[in-house]
Amino acid sequence: MDDLSLSISAPSGHGLLVVSIGDLAATATDAVVNAANAELRGGGGVDGALHRAAGPMLLPAGRDIVARRGPLSAGEAVITPGFNLPARHVIHAVGPIWRGGMHGEPQELAAAHANSLRLAAEHGLVRVAFPAISCGSYGYPPELAAPIALAEAVRGLRAGLVREMRFVLHGQAMLAVWRVAFQALAGQLARGHAPDDGQTNA
Repeated sequence: MDDLSLSISAPSGHGLLVVSIGDLAATATDAVVNAANAELRGGGGVDGALHRAAGPMLLPAGRDIVARRGPLSAGEAVITPGFNLPARHVIHAVGPIWRGGMHGEPQELAAAHANSLRLAAEHGLVRVAFPAISCGSYGYPPELAAPIALAEAVRGLRAGLVREMRFVLHGQAMLAVWRVAFQALAGQLARGHAPDDGQTNA
């Protein structure tokens, strides 16, 4: 079994953090998070797969949001229905484009996760599935992204924003990278330490 799981103490009991390989578009949960672009216009990778699976209504839903508020900045997130997806909603989070790590990318990546979790809480969504945001065409090194994403997951679970947070990854190579970060996180929590997101080294 490749799934990694960890129980996190939360105000209402315990939250669950899971890392696994799978198809995000086929994940039945309250919301899936889309690694979106600023214009919410669809694209390749996770973004394209979710748009194809959701059907033709997802693209105009995103266009309507952009028409009302303008393009999203890195770190921001908005929500739409899931349409034909098994998930009830799609949270569209814009991750940073990697430019060497000295241009606010770690903070923007953390914000993309944190804002997605806040949106989930505002809409009463308790089970949320994320991809590895920015680790595809945006070029963010997975070994640097994983600690940030996992730390934000723990913060959100501890705050009671959601009850289950799942990272659905593509391929064994990505899982291997996240496994290292996951095991480091589990060790930190077992010692009573706050999760280290590695941002001081990014």
